[in-house]
Amino acid sequence: MHLHFIVHEDFEAPGAYEIWGQNNHCKITYSRVYLNDPLPSTVEEIDFLIVMGGPQSPDTTVEMCPHFNSLAEQAVIRKAIQANKVVLGVCLGSQLIGEALGAKFEHSPEREIGKFPIMLTEYGLKNSLFSHFGKMTEVGHWHNDMPGLTSDAKIIAFSAGCPRQIVEYSKLVYGLQCHMELMPEIIELLIQHSATELNQAHDYKFVNTREELRSHDYQEMNQNLFIFLDKLKDEYLKLR
Repeated sequence: MHLHFIVHEDFEAPGAYEIWGQNNHCKITYSRVYLNDPLPSTVEEIDFLIVMGGPQSPDTTVEMCPHFNSLAEQAVIRKAIQANKVVLGVCLGSQLIGEALGAKFEHSPEREIGKFPIMLTEYGLKNSLFSHFGKMTEVGHWHNDMPGLTSDAKIIAFSAGCPRQIVEYSKLVYGLQCHMELMPEIIELLIQHSATELNQAHDYKFVNTREELRSHDYQEMNQNLFIFLDKLKDEYLKLR
């Protein structure tokens, strides 16, 4: 299996996604665009395209952020979807999937930073890829926006602050607004780059303090992510 990550910033690292790939002896490659790595010119050798988060929005222009080319990333996403590859988007990545499919991202009703529960929809509860989540599970959050919905999209999970936490665009394409990949070392990097938001934590219903962020146990949600990825890999291999 070949995993390719598009990584927008060093503090939005692949975390548990990368660990899953290592544990499964996958070939892992990267487009670290903040280091000016090129995007993949072809997707034929890629099995999983995983597009990570970042402080940008899909409508951030190259003039605003020279290392981020939203339209170019959307083109790669479309290629991977058309080639029947697994495509996963995390936070910004989930919004880019929606945009690539013609669905405009939107602002979330609430800013969410920290660890809060998501609830599965009726459709989500029937989806075998998420059966191990139960009706509710706690995951990481670090966002202001949310992905757009195509006419075929189905919402798997929502939270009290955001109605689109996990979106199924097709059987191999999922947008996760939530951050199930978070680990203590990534939390520290995010804290360092989020001073303004965290200084305002008490002004928001769903923003943890630095102390709360550091106190959370992220292992259970990492394990839930691993199980989801195992199931998704099996689904992908069945279709090859």
